[in-house]
Amino acid sequence: VAVAFWMTGITGLFTRYEKLEIVSAYAERVSTPGDYFRITLRIRNTGSTAATIDNVFVNGIPVNTTTDTMYVDKDSFGNNAVDFSKSDEWIGVNTGGSTTLYIFLDATKFSSGQIVEIKVHTAAGNEYPKSVQLP
Repeated sequence: VAVAFWMTGITGLFTRYEKLEIVSAYAERVSTPGDYFRITLRIRNTGSTAATIDNVFVNGIPVNTTTDTMYVDKDSFGNNAVDFSKSDEWIGVNTGGSTTLYIFLDATKFSSGQIVEIKVHTAAGNEYPKSVQLP
């Protein structure tokens, strides 16, 4: 009986996994702050362990710091930019939980009708892609 419990415990450790799903993604043009496209990503963790978002890529370029061209924010107004180069700003998503990220793209560097590829990267090394067309 003890061996059976021990094996069950070990199996549980090796079968844990993270799985993020991008439930919705859409873009809109906003004039505050500045003239930007704002991409809204609603993300849910359907895996069996918590996930940590440690970066976001736009067309293959990491958005690990705040720049004038593109940045990730935790609120829709662009007032709470995330600096992924600092591990204390990584975004955790608990099992069964969800989060919303806002990606701001400078409208002078991106154009209406353009399709951008967004990849959410986790500390476990997984990537979750989504394509969004700018309005």
